[in-house]
Amino acid sequence: MTAPKFTTLGCRLNAYETEAMKELSQQAGLENAVIVNTCAVTSEAVRKARQEIRKLRRENPEARVIVTGCAAQTEPETFAAMDEVDAVIGNTEKMQPDTWKGMAADFIGQTESVQVDDIMSVTETAGHLIDGFGTRSRAYVQVQNGCDHRCTFCIIPYGRGNSRSVPAGVVVDQIKRLVDKGYNEVVLTGVDLTSWGADLPAMPKLGDLVMRILKLVPDLPRLRISSIDSIEVDENLMQAIATEQRLMPHLHLSLQHGDDLILKRMKRRHLRDDAIRFTEEAKKLRPEMTFGADIIAGFPTETEAHFENSMKLIQDCDLTWLHVFPYSKRPGTPAARIPQQVNGNVIKDRAARLRAIGETQVTAHLAQQIGKTHNILMENPNMGRTEQFTEVAFTTPQIEGQIVTKPILGITGTQLTA
Repeated sequence: MTAPKFTTLGCRLNAYETEAMKELSQQAGLENAVIVNTCAVTSEAVRKARQEIRKLRRENPEARVIVTGCAAQTEPETFAAMDEVDAVIGNTEKMQPDTWKGMAADFIGQTESVQVDDIMSVTETAGHLIDGFGTRSRAYVQVQNGCDHRCTFCIIPYGRGNSRSVPAGVVVDQIKRLVDKGYNEVVLTGVDLTSWGADLPAMPKLGDLVMRILKLVPDLPRLRISSIDSIEVDENLMQAIATEQRLMPHLHLSLQHGDDLILKRMKRRHLRDDAIRFTEEAKKLRPEMTFGADIIAGFPTETEAHFENSMKLIQDCDLTWLHVFPYSKRPGTPAARIPQQVNGNVIKDRAARLRAIGETQVTAHLAQQIGKTHNILMENPNMGRTEQFTEVAFTTPQIEGQIVTKPILGITGTQLTA
C-alpha cells in the first residue's frame, strides 16, 4: 500500500487546501489513492483537469482516483461520468475529517461516490489551519473563503460559496505560531479578501485585521496581502499602508478591465477612475508601492476602443505585475449568454499586447531599483524577493528564509541582481 498522491490545479488557496487534505487523509489512514484538486476559473481549467485525471489514471492504474476542488463543486456530474474517476467530493467535504475517514474505511461501495452538497448553505469557514504552508521563508494564512459578489464572467462563487471569515483572534494565534517557528513573512489569502469581517460580530474590516496583527505580533517582520478589490479598501488599511513599514508595499488588484461600459457589463463595483484614484492615493501614502493586477482581454462586446482603455489603464495606474486572462466562455455564468463579438484570434492578439506592455512596465520597474538598497527575503540560497515582490538573484548563496539587506547591482532578464 502507498500514501496518497496529490495534484493541485489553480490558485494559491487550492494549494493551501491540498496541504490540509494531506494531513486529513494521513490521519484517516487513506492509502493507494490519487487526489486531484481542480480549478474552475475558466473552461480551459476544467479541460486541463479532465486531461490531468486521464493521465493520472494511466500512470496509477491500481489507485483510486478522487476528484475535488472548484470544478468538482460546480459540475460534479462531469467528473462522476468519467470512467477514470472513482469519487467526487465537494469543496466543503474535502476539508472535513469524516470525509477522509469514509474514503479510507472501505473503497468498495460503502462510501458515496459523489459527495457534493450545496455550498451556498455553508456558513462556517473551514477551520483547518496549516502552520507553515509555502516555502520555508514565507507562510500563507487563509483568513477568508467564498464570495458574495456575482461578476458576470466568474464561476468561483458557485465553487466556493458565500463569503465566510476566520475570526481575528484565530488568525493572530496562528501567525504567532508561525513567527515562533521562524517564518519572516506571512501572506493573508482568501477568495475575496477585502470582504473579510462582514459576517463577523461588529463587522470589522480587513484594515482592522491588518492593524491588529501588526500590533499583537510585534515580532513578525513582514506582512503581505494577496489579491484585493480596491473599491472595498477601508480607512484602516490605507492607514496601515501609510504608517506600517512591516506591511509590504505590493498590492495585487482585481481590476479586470479599463473601460467603464465593460466594467458595468462585468458587474464590477468600480469604474476606471476609482482604480486610478486608489493607486494614486496609495502611492502618495507609500511612494515605493507597486501594483499587480488581473486584466481580461476579449470580454464579449469589447471593441478596440474599449480594449485601448485597458491598455491605457496599465500606465494610468502604474501597474507592474500583470495577470492577463484571454476571455473564454464559462458555462453557467451570465457572460456566457452575451453574444461573443470578438474573434478568438483577436482575443489572443489583445492578450499578447497586454502582456507586452506589462513586460515594458516590469523593465521600467527593474531599472528604477538599480543602486537602491532592499531588504530581501531569501526563498532559496540563490533567489529572494524585495518588499515589492521583485525577484533578486544572488551569485553568493544566502541563508534560506533570512532577510538580507543588499544594494541592487544590475538586472538579468526579469530579475534584479545583488
